[in-house]
Amino acid sequence: MSTAAIGFFDSGVGGTSVWTEVIHLLPHENTIYLADSKNAPYGIRSKDEIISLSVKNTDYLISQGCKLIAVPCNTATTNAIDYLRSHYDIPFIGIEPAIKPAALQSDTKKIGILATKGTLSSQLFKTTQERFTQDIDTIEVVGTGIVELIESGKTNSLEMRHLLKRIVEPLLISNIDYLVLGCSHYPYIKHLLKEMLPNNVKIIDSGTAVARQTLAILQEHQLLNESSELGQHRLYSNADLTVLKDIVGMDEYRQVAYLDF
Repeated sequence: MSTAAIGFFDSGVGGTSVWTEVIHLLPHENTIYLADSKNAPYGIRSKDEIISLSVKNTDYLISQGCKLIAVPCNTATTNAIDYLRSHYDIPFIGIEPAIKPAALQSDTKKIGILATKGTLSSQLFKTTQERFTQDIDTIEVVGTGIVELIESGKTNSLEMRHLLKRIVEPLLISNIDYLVLGCSHYPYIKHLLKEMLPNNVKIIDSGTAVARQTLAILQEHQLLNESSELGQHRLYSNADLTVLKDIVGMDEYRQVAYLDF
């Protein structure tokens, strides 16, 4: 099992921001990535819908022999990870907004959280927030429309800039010094957010933490790939492949293909 692939699924291409961190830390691991772009964004769907989509993705990854499944989608983690862990005999790694480090390091005691509606309304998010922000003011902002533009290849478009200017308005007047990105798509707009926010605002996400946790779980279950060869990566989308190809690039170790899942 140690040479089996690590599986990933996300509501589109956003989870590649986490996938990239994992393969950088674990260059010898093989991976399979599912971009469920035709059903993006998960953040506007009901909890039952999110669980159903997560089960569909999990079933495919298990059918391909994956040894571990990472869920870099914040909405899928906060709404479905408990269900998945209770119904499948395979390790799962979820992702949560990086509220804890932001709260601990904030000097102004005010942090912003940019996430989807599905993440912000979930019980797991509420529990995490209550645990770490008792003496912190949190300004929650729903990133409506961001995922759709990224999935359409409009990350750096004028349309995206206009959208973000409206979204960040509550953050500009709140004296935050940390902005937590609570969606795996959002690291791809970090450069635009930096242009719009004051220089003292630090923007953080959870990609590096997920990569470290992946390493820890592989070691715990004795599943670490000991091969000296670079890993092979299969990335699938059930929609137009253009954006996924542009983000991950193409080389002899990466295959990007359409899959009707």
